Amino acid sequence: MLTVATVNVNGIRAAFRRGMQPWLDDTDPDLLLMQEVRATDDVLRELLGGDWNIAHAEPAIDGHKGRAGVAVASRRPIKDERGEIGPERFAGTGRWVEADVVLDDGSTLTAVSTYVFTGEFETPPRQEEKYAFLDAITARLTELRADGRHVLMCGDLNIAHREEDLKAWKANRKKSGFLPEERAWMDRLFEAGWVDLGRRFGGEGPGPYSWWSWRGKAFDNDVGWRIDYQIASPELATAATSCVVHRAPTYAERWSDHAPVVATYDL
Repeated sequence: MLTVATVNVNGIRAAFRRGMQPWLDDTDPDLLLMQEVRATDDVLRELLGGDWNIAHAEPAIDGHKGRAGVAVASRRPIKDERGEIGPERFAGTGRWVEADVVLDDGSTLTAVSTYVFTGEFETPPRQEEKYAFLDAITARLTELRADGRHVLMCGDLNIAHREEDLKAWKANRKKSGFLPEERAWMDRLFEAGWVDLGRRFGGEGPGPYSWWSWRGKAFDNDVGWRIDYQIASPELATAATSCVVHRAPTYAERWSDHAPVVATYDL
């Protein structure tokens, strides 16, 4: 069995200060995929400890350093890693990293951690940048899947796919994260055979959500969004046995504004 956890840590140092380590010890994933790491490679490795093999794309461009950075930490060997995607303008933004993880039978699972920025409907160039990044994801996933390998893309996509994926969907129909164009991109992804494991195992909804604002009573009233995903290639999806959101028991016990999404695979 392979346990894979993905979470937007909202700053790895802050997450550890707030209590991430006990969750990590209790969950004990084989793969830990993280977004918005917001730390140097040295800091990340020091916090996780020496038992992990780590592929980390830290942001190198000013303006991204404080809010990006993605990583794949693996208990299994990583035989190769790649930290860039698509057009040159996305280089150094710390939003995409791939790790070729060696499984027990010697086969390879390509695990991807990605962070798609929020976008801004009121600022067209910013929103167009998001669409361009989504197009780059589509192209890269097609390449990875072409040779038949297992591929798993995890991360904070900052898109709620369906009305069941956010509590206040009526109020967000014209806001980035729930725009028709964004949702259509996800439609195309799933029509091509990729599988949203959170929805497969989470039922028809509403929820389960994975992000709640720190402000007000959003968490207590479960006014959330499901924007964190484990999306598997069709062959890998057949091996999935569960996928659940690790929602904190109380507001005080949260160590990020996102909750981990944890899946198990019979591999």
